[in-house]
Amino acid sequence: MFDSATRLAHTRTALAHATSRRAWHQAMTLGQADATIAPALRVGAAVAIVLVGGGILGRPELAGFAALGALCSAFARHEPYPRRAGKLALVGGSIVLWATLGAALGTMTDSSALRIVAISVTAGVAALVLSAFSVTGPGPVILVFASTAAVGFASTAGDVVEVFVSVSVGAAIGWVAAMLPALLHPVGPGQLAVARALAATDARQDGMARASIERARVIVALNARQGSRKHSLGLTTLLDDAEHLLDAWARGEDPSHAAELLAHERALRKMRRHDALPMRAAELTATPENFFAVGVRSLTSRSLVVNAARIVLASLLAAWCATAFGFEHPLWATMGAMAAMQGITFHTTVERGIQRLLGNVGGAVIAAVLIAGALGYWQTTVAIIVLQIVAELLVMKNYALTTIAVTPMALLLTGIAGQLSPTVALSRVGDTLVGVLIGIVVAALTIGSGDKSARKLTGPERRPIR
Repeated sequence: MFDSATRLAHTRTALAHATSRRAWHQAMTLGQADATIAPALRVGAAVAIVLVGGGILGRPELAGFAALGALCSAFARHEPYPRRAGKLALVGGSIVLWATLGAALGTMTDSSALRIVAISVTAGVAALVLSAFSVTGPGPVILVFASTAAVGFASTAGDVVEVFVSVSVGAAIGWVAAMLPALLHPVGPGQLAVARALAATDARQDGMARASIERARVIVALNARQGSRKHSLGLTTLLDDAEHLLDAWARGEDPSHAAELLAHERALRKMRRHDALPMRAAELTATPENFFAVGVRSLTSRSLVVNAARIVLASLLAAWCATAFGFEHPLWATMGAMAAMQGITFHTTVERGIQRLLGNVGGAVIAAVLIAGALGYWQTTVAIIVLQIVAELLVMKNYALTTIAVTPMALLLTGIAGQLSPTVALSRVGDTLVGVLIGIVVAALTIGSGDKSARKLTGPERRPIR
């Protein structure tokens, strides 16, 4: 445990990192991404289907909720299909549940204070659930966005039912869109995982490469249940060879077959069956445990529970501060705080906060221009689809760039059934600023003794993490 003096010193160090040039440089660094186009188009297609359907039926406000459900297709994009099916069902069901609870809350009370408390608690629970079940993607902010949108929409029991049905339909369409490739190329995630493992091996970063190989083994083993067992054995052989290559390099050797082995990476990334695979593997040794069983056990993980509690605290403080400052949408501040705190380590919180703030400023400018253009429903639909696809293309590159697209998309989705004022974009920036600052301060005040990330990253000998 920290004593008071040690905690204060650790907090000061953490806050110094939040204002350092190194932290801002890291937040603006572009990452590497692969296999992003097809997933982005699938998410865009799912959103397009529900928005077009809502327009044809003359229910644009419900189309917006269906689109939130369809965003489940943005999660678990690189998981093997058997596991992806379960995780997408979990996410889709969670979005439905959170939206329905938000709608019920909207019918039960007009008290801003009670709404803030309820949404803040659900924000922490959402973070806990998605972290426990290791669901990658946009994060729990989607669930909270669905709740806050439903709170403002619903006033009767009939509205609650409409929200439930709309989000459920959207989630079902999103699930189908994300799972369709399983019919055409069931071993695709396995090939991509092995390609990534070979790339990590080629970089000669031993620890990262071995972790990537182990993850690839799990994915290949899961894919073997629905794909060609022979093909999966070939992929396992490549992983065995990659591991042997790392061992040889560790001994100071330079095997002649290294270039031949690593050349498989480019072929595997073509996302079609690659037949020229070595077949020396005798068996698929990985026996992955059911992700749901692992997730249920992880729900009581101390680190995840503590992080969820921190998110609840930050969300409460952010919304109340936004209310005190007179902002019209304090629940947006809640989303800003929780989005910044989705990472457990402090440097991740700082990086996310900076990126979200910069992205919201840029996105607000785009949103103001689009809203000022008084777009009709169909023009707004096209803008939302394009922005969603762009966001999905950028998500693995940089979160700030992603947020530049997400911010106007979210605002257009919020006002798809009626006209918004361009000033709402400024309100979004103000609420986000409050949320990000509160999130970073709460993270610094509650930083654990094991979180050395801030202290390490402020040292002069450290380079920004890429």
